[in-house]
Amino acid sequence: MQRRPTSFDIAALAGVSQPTVSRALNNSPSVSAETRARVLAAAEQLNYKVDKNASGLRRSRSRTLALLFEEASADASLINPFYLSMLGAMVRKCADTGYDLLISFQQLSSDWHVDYADTHKADGIILLGYGDFFQSEPALRRLVERGTHFVRWGCPGPDGQLGASVGSDNEQGGFDATQHLLQTGRRNIAFIGTAEPGYQEVYDRWRGYCRALRAAGIEPDDRLCVKAEPSEQDGREAIEELARRGAEFDAVFAASDVAAIGAMHALQHLGRAIPSEVAIVGFDDIPAASLSSPPLSTVRQDSRRAGEALVEAAVEAIEYGSAQTMLLPVKLVVRESSLPA
Repeated sequence: MQRRPTSFDIAALAGVSQPTVSRALNNSPSVSAETRARVLAAAEQLNYKVDKNASGLRRSRSRTLALLFEEASADASLINPFYLSMLGAMVRKCADTGYDLLISFQQLSSDWHVDYADTHKADGIILLGYGDFFQSEPALRRLVERGTHFVRWGCPGPDGQLGASVGSDNEQGGFDATQHLLQTGRRNIAFIGTAEPGYQEVYDRWRGYCRALRAAGIEPDDRLCVKAEPSEQDGREAIEELARRGAEFDAVFAASDVAAIGAMHALQHLGRAIPSEVAIVGFDDIPAASLSSPPLSTVRQDSRRAGEALVEAAVEAIEYGSAQTMLLPVKLVVRESSLPA
């Protein structure tokens, strides 16, 4: 059986030392571009493959990132499809940076920080998921205290000391969506979402909604605000709740596309035409948004850039000890569900 080539074979062919080969293959700045090119050419000629497990052991690293979905409930169907749309970009970015991606679902009540930080299953952790920030805050503080390398999708913590985060400009998105509805002549705009400080992303979308209304001289009406999780069922029930309250509304801003689609189904069941009687705008721009009937206007989050930025931040935390928080822009996408009446 033919022996696998080693870094010593590359060194002999390239005319350099074995430590120089190791440094060149790991992109060390101490190796000149000319020498690195010679080493890479020799490695290619020998069909040499880097043994990530061996190099990881030498550096006490697994070359693995753990993507943990924090489940707010046992019902996995509550996961927003927007998170799933990030996965392709995350996997590709991990491959580009030489990392593997381990995906796991975690209950907020479980001691997941011990499993992944203390047992070194992964060099860094990416956290995704809906849920009350204040419920997960103690676990995040333990991660910080233990020096764990992690990054969260969402908003920075209240004191900015709970690790790096990557998220979208949710308040601006809420403002843009509501301003658009106002510009189409709507005045009684309902909000569907969990407008509570613990649910920071949705809370910021609600703050943008309120800011746009007040800029138009309209004070937000509590009767037009309905608490709802990001699910079709909650979107349906929110419309039913508005009907029970006898609230008059000519538009809906839903804090997620899945809730918006559920709201559209409920409105259609009640015989209310979209958009002539009620206009509706969602948030996320999941693939189903453009396929709904009518196609859903929404605030687009850039899922590709979001996935890439999360991996970049996690690797930055691993390599340099910390990472920068990043706020990504959003874009209003107008479709038939919110055209002027």
